[in-house]
Amino acid sequence: MSTPHDFDGITIDRLREIGSYKWSTVPEAIGAFVAEMDFGVAPVIGEALVSAVHDGLTGYLPPHIAQRMAEACAHWHRERYGWDVAPERIKHVGDVLTGLRVTIDHYTAPGSAIVLPTPSYMPFLKIPPLHGREIIEVPMLLDDGRYTLDLDGIDRAFAAGGGLLILCNPFNPVGRVFERDELEAVAAVVARHGGRVFSDEIHAPLVYAPHRHVPYASIGEVAAGHTITATSASKSWNLPGLKTAQVILSNDADVETWATPAVTRAEQSASTLGVIANTAAYERGGAWLDDTLGYLDGNRRLLADLLREHIPAMRYTPPEGTYIAWLDARELGIEGSPADFFREHADVALTDGAACGEAGEGFLRFILATPRPVIEQAVRQMAEALARLDERGRAA
Repeated sequence: MSTPHDFDGITIDRLREIGSYKWSTVPEAIGAFVAEMDFGVAPVIGEALVSAVHDGLTGYLPPHIAQRMAEACAHWHRERYGWDVAPERIKHVGDVLTGLRVTIDHYTAPGSAIVLPTPSYMPFLKIPPLHGREIIEVPMLLDDGRYTLDLDGIDRAFAAGGGLLILCNPFNPVGRVFERDELEAVAAVVARHGGRVFSDEIHAPLVYAPHRHVPYASIGEVAAGHTITATSASKSWNLPGLKTAQVILSNDADVETWATPAVTRAEQSASTLGVIANTAAYERGGAWLDDTLGYLDGNRRLLADLLREHIPAMRYTPPEGTYIAWLDARELGIEGSPADFFREHADVALTDGAACGEAGEGFLRFILATPRPVIEQAVRQMAEALARLDERGRAA
């Protein structure tokens, strides 16, 4: 493959040969539907994994390796976000969704509803019902292409029986990076109802200047007292298959609950190699991430230019964080699912916004963590499919 930083040199043929999930599930299409990077792995992480395998560290997770990851994660949060977290309050689990399941089962009242701003990350709509919980969708407000949280709607949802707000920051799929005053307003609503917050901050390292990630639990004692935070190196360094995330506890009561055997067993879902890879990312992966983030910044701007030129009716605001583009396809004249249309007629596989809740109807989720020539080809194929659709419409 190309050198790690030769992003444009990575070809579609090579991606299909490697055969990641995104490029093998729908092998004949351009994969733009799964939040995976197409840039390989940071060399420092690859070296750490090779060394671990060479040394035989493929068994159960040793405590000292888990401790090193907690220390590395704490250092990352202190240096990057100004949040001073004690390493002993950082726990390892298999993924952020495991953290959500634990939070629902052990940190909320049985039967209480889940308050979910939408459009939302798709599994957030699927997991609560599996735990016997109703979801109260609260559509976000949209002002000139920029989404904001509907605080009045969240307030009503808690009043109607909500017990836990799922807060995604940076927000998947719309790309918002919430500012401190926005988070403080959320905390006031949650506190008024005695509610809880599950803060998914997995995309925190993927924020574009001038925006800055503010951990929700860091804004004050009130937020720290009702929050479970979950994060991971998996998105920013492309490690999701190694099954490791961190749950950050920000008050004494939650630490005590975690210590019970029913909760602590969630730590068994983390893999040894995943913990080693996350540690390497937090300790030595900053330079690679900064370089990659610079490339992604160019990608989000390139997509805006391409859409203006080739599909001007497709509305799009570049994300403030994440490598996910949220595309408004409602004015394209497509009947039915826009994702189905582009999959069938353009050979581009996207996520249908309807999977993100009712507020996502007519939208598409497009993954930007791919070489720029791939983005250019995807937009070109989508534009050609729309031109053929327009020709059919005129012929009719």
